[in-house]
Amino acid sequence: TGADIPATVRDALQDAMEIALANVGTFDGRVVVCPDVSGSMSSPVTGARRGASSAVRCIDVAGLVAAAVARVNKDALVLPFENRVREIALNLRDSVMTNAEKLASIGGGGTNCSAPLAWLNARQVHADLVIFVSDNQSWVDARQTGASEMMRQWRAFKSRNEAAKLVCIDIQPLGTTQAAEHADVLNVGGFSDEVFEVIAAFMDGKLG
Repeated sequence: TGADIPATVRDALQDAMEIALANVGTFDGRVVVCPDVSGSMSSPVTGARRGASSAVRCIDVAGLVAAAVARVNKDALVLPFENRVREIALNLRDSVMTNAEKLASIGGGGTNCSAPLAWLNARQVHADLVIFVSDNQSWVDARQTGASEMMRQWRAFKSRNEAAKLVCIDIQPLGTTQAAEHADVLNVGGFSDEVFEVIAAFMDGKLG
């Protein structure tokens, strides 16, 4: 909302956002959410469409998902990344929109989707669910042949966390992915509030 929107309307929208958190599920075990804050995430969610480009950017959606998941999953770890992980302290008592704006303000740099998993592996972190929110343009760690670096790091993570699952939300899905679909890996193309229900069903083994 711009400065031309009355403060009462902005406040009402923020109240509505807090109420909407009731639709964001809690997940069993520890959750890690990895919002992509690289330069390419500044593009409109809709892509560039003359006269119809969204004011909402990919990085806004990534920040929103991360802040919402962290609010309702109290032990959640948030790892924003571009070329590398950018550590940030979020106050979960702040509004979701405040935390989303903090994450979105980091923006810049290339995209390295394996960086958060490498960070977790280096620190021997244990978790049950890892969520990526990205445009999936991971060129920094690109490989010509074989598994992506992200999948190599995921296998290393799974060796310590056998029951862990990986969800990759690709906000602007194209023809490739960094993580191959598997029983423990779910790729989601696009975004709506249904994504949270899909993740919950995946964690409960109900996707079929």
